[in-house]
Amino acid sequence: MANDKVVHVSDGDFESKVIGSELPCLVDFWAPWCGPCKGIGPVIDELAVEFDGKAMVAKMNVDDNPSTPGKFGIRAIPTLILFKNGEVVDQITGAVGKTQLQEMIKKAL
Repeated sequence: MANDKVVHVSDGDFESKVIGSELPCLVDFWAPWCGPCKGIGPVIDELAVEFDGKAMVAKMNVDDNPSTPGKFGIRAIPTLILFKNGEVVDQITGAVGKTQLQEMIKKAL
């Protein structure tokens, strides 16, 4: 089920959507072939609904958008980076639990 609360970002609009966001923004860097990425997909969707209006939750397919992940030194996926005021404030690599991601977002609110 697609979630309209999750924003899909690309190399082309990353700057305007994420860096320029007034809300803290959690970006899930993922790929369709990545098992752990698929595993945390539903959690990402839930967080997007839970923090709607307070924080933005975005996904970036690293296969389609190689430039942005390269800029942030992403070597493994899933990598989740939390941006606030255009700056990286937190980063987690690997499939982690929902509670850990909730805490990460709450710290930035």
